This record gives sequence, structure tokens and C-alpha cells, in this order.
Amino acid sequence: MYFNGYYHLFYQYNPKGAVWGNIVWAHSVSKDLINWKKVPHAIYPSKPFDKYGCWSGSATILPGNKPVIFYTGIIDKNQTQVQNYAVPANLSDPYLIEWIKPDNNPIIVADQYVNKTTFRDPTTAWLGKDGYWRTTIGGRRKHRGMAFLYRSKDFINWVRVHHPLHSKNGTGNWECPDFFPVAVTSKNGLDTSAIGQNVKHVFKVSLDLTRYDYYTLGTYFPEKERYIPDKDMVDGWEGLRYDYGNFYASKSFFDPSKNRRILWGWANESDSTDNDVKKGWAGVQLIPRTVVLDPNGKQLLQWPIEELETLRGDKVELSNKVLMKGEKVGIKGITVAQADVDVTFSFDSLDKAEPFDPSWEKLNGEKLCGLKGSTVQGGLGPFGLLTLASENLEEYTPVFFRIFKAQDKHKVLLCSDASRSTIVEDKTSMKDGRDAWRPSFGGFVNIDLSSKKLSLRSLIDNSVVESFAAGGKTVITSRVYPSLAIYDKARLYAFNNGTEAVKIESLAAWSMNRPKLMNH
Repeated sequence: MYFNGYYHLFYQYNPKGAVWGNIVWAHSVSKDLINWKKVPHAIYPSKPFDKYGCWSGSATILPGNKPVIFYTGIIDKNQTQVQNYAVPANLSDPYLIEWIKPDNNPIIVADQYVNKTTFRDPTTAWLGKDGYWRTTIGGRRKHRGMAFLYRSKDFINWVRVHHPLHSKNGTGNWECPDFFPVAVTSKNGLDTSAIGQNVKHVFKVSLDLTRYDYYTLGTYFPEKERYIPDKDMVDGWEGLRYDYGNFYASKSFFDPSKNRRILWGWANESDSTDNDVKKGWAGVQLIPRTVVLDPNGKQLLQWPIEELETLRGDKVELSNKVLMKGEKVGIKGITVAQADVDVTFSFDSLDKAEPFDPSWEKLNGEKLCGLKGSTVQGGLGPFGLLTLASENLEEYTPVFFRIFKAQDKHKVLLCSDASRSTIVEDKTSMKDGRDAWRPSFGGFVNIDLSSKKLSLRSLIDNSVVESFAAGGKTVITSRVYPSLAIYDKARLYAFNNGTEAVKIESLAAWSMNRPKLMNH
């Protein structure tokens, strides 16, 4: 949340180790979303209503500029979940270090129609024109994903609306729901309570079954207490995703200081649990992103916040460089293991785009990227970047496009392939641990190719590669753990493995400096 000149990040944290458990709300503050200061934990188990855990939730700024935290408390060993609130002890403390959990908690308890062990993650509340606050809480009824809707006049006494805000059969448990408005004709963000003619709503859930975040666009009908997705939207794992890679449990908030909506997601490790324990930490917050409605009205656009550019250091540029089949060009003069790379590729013709096999319609982007890797020669593509590459290409994480000709249109596929990211073979020995996970992530890019250009921006940070295609239409995050391509031993290339030549219209790449600890 943003409050009195400071951004506050509250996050699920295990103070006792690099595995899940002992969850508290850790707390960091920042003036600019880049340079952060860790402050004492905001909420931790201490009362009967959260004795067994303080799980996720949200923050809402109430009238009179008063922040309140809404969170899920675990009250017994059966993981019975209730909803609690907390308020700052001292509003004049700029860091809001101390939080009070009043004794009238819990303020929402599951009734007989709600599964009390899958009932969590209350959203930022919104204020209706009728004077009632509303919040939605994730859960399930058998296999139906549910967004339970509650309303309150005073933020203390909450009543469940008989039907959910939204639900979908066959999608399993809904975690970390998020519900917010976006402007149809403006790039400005909107306060969570905004509603009107030029407003659409976004409904996002984190699916427990797949561990990915999905969203739909639609219309919120306050008088009916319902959200209805647009007719071409798909709920569940065939639907739109914020990020087609390692990205989960995201949360958005309205930033009134810059009139923008910021989306912030978490990337888990995809190394083995043993290695997480050895290195002593697990999980990262990714770069915050602004989120706006695509002018086509059919999806969102995401882009790294502008403050990230304050970390840019040395810069190299390249333009009008043609890459023939099998060619690659090295990008030198920057710290390529920690870099911001923005490139636009162009091509003369779409004629060599390979035919899109109708049987691939059953495949999602990830499966197709697994089939059509960066070394599988195509017509138009694969072309893109080889990130975190070792000198002799024993290790590399390619981020690339491939263009197909379908029956009535061209399809653009973006891939981020971790399968060759390291030469280390990992098997975990921990009883409850996991092996390393190195998928070839992929997502389709809904773009008109009449300009015969495709842009790609990749943020490379040692074990993280975040890639934004076509101005943020499709985003993929990969977590990778090279053993050779580290620090100054890493290399970066632009490449083409298609029969059609592609041109690097423009490429700008920057060394990225480390953020500083925020000054007092």
C-alpha cells in the first residue's frame, strides 16, 4: 500500500528457515519501490484468532486516511481459517512499525455454507455508492472455485452476500483473489472503489491446482452483487495469465501519488529444496509492474515501473544489425548477469512463417515451447535473446519469438526456456522436498504483425529473467541457477535460428546497479 509518502510491502515470511512454515507478516518500507528498508514484523501469531498462523490478506485505506490490514488467521491444527483486522498503533510513525490486533477479532467467520479450511486472503475492500464496504475472500465449494462476497457499514460487522461475487466449476480452490477497476479510455490507474461508464473490472485468482495467476475482464454490477466476465473470457487454466512463467499470489494496489495501479507478484524458487536450505533463503518479489487496459479491450498490459530506470548504469546500443540463419551477436560492455535489455526485431516478410499444425490447438504455449525450442530451426524464428549464457553455450536461458501461419491469421509465440539454464543435475534428498524445476515456459502474443516488428524487454538479475513482449502484452518470468554463467562469466547474445533473416532495428542494454538500503 501507499500511505503518507511511503510504500509498504507486507509479505508472507518464515523467520525460521528457507522452507514454508511459521508464517508471519514481514514488513518493508520504501520511498520509491526500489530502495527498501526492512522493519520489524507487522503481524505474527499471538492471539487465539491467529495462534496457528497469520496468512495472506490486504490493506485498505479508510476515510480519514486510516490504513487497516485484513488478514487470514489460522485458529487450530485443522487449519480452520478466520478473517481478522489490524490497525497501526501510531499513525504519526512514518514506518507504521507497530500494529494492533483488536480483541473483537475475528470479524468474519465461515458459516455452514462456507468451507472453513479453504477460506482465505481477503481483498482490498471497496466502498459502494450505497455506503457499504465490500470484500471478497477466496475458497471453494467441492471443485467449484468461489469468491465469497461480504459487506459492512462499519468495517467491523460483516455479512455474507448469499451468492458469490464470482465462481467457476472445476477450477478448485481460489487463493489470493484480486478485484479492481481499470480505465477504458485512460492510462491512469483507478482507486479500488471507482465505478462508472468508462470502467471495466479485473478479477484475478491464484489457482491452488496449478500455482499460476489467471484473470478475466468483465463488468461489475453492484446492484446485483455480481461480476460477469466478458463473453470471450475464459475462467481457469485456459484463460489469460498475468505471467506465463514462475509468478504467483500477486496483489495490486492503487498508487495515488502517481495515479497508477501497480501489480506485484512473487516468484518461488525452482531449484531443489536442498539448495534453498543451503543458500538460506527462498522466494523473491519480482519487479513491480504498472497495469493498464490494452487499447483492444481484451487484455491487460504490464510494464516495469519507471523507477526501475534509476538503477540503470552503463549503456550499450546496437541498430540495423541483420541476423541471418544461425547467427548470433554478443552484447558486450555491460554487466549482463544484471541487466535491462530492450530490443526491437523486424523482418521483411511473413511468407516463411511455419504452418501452425491444427493438432497444436490442444497445446498451451508452454507445451509448444517445449516442442519447439530455440535450437529447432523454423521459418520466421526462433529469434530473440540468449540470456545468462556461458562462454561455450553449455548453459543459457533463451527468450525468443516464433511466428506461425494459422488458417486465418499469424500466431506469435514467446518462450523462456530454463531447460538448458544449468549443467548441474539436482535431485533433492529431503523427505518433503522437491527436485529442481526447469520448464520451457511459453505464452502466445496477441499482436497485429502488419508493422513486421516485435519488441522484447528482458530484466536479467542473476537467477531471475523477466521478459515483456510487445509492450507488455505477454510476460514470462523464469527462475534459473547457472553454475558457469554467473557474474562476469555470463554472456548475452541476440540470435536467429530461422531461415528468414531478422534485423535488430534497435537494441539498448544497461548494466543495472544494486538498490541501496533506504536512508532514514
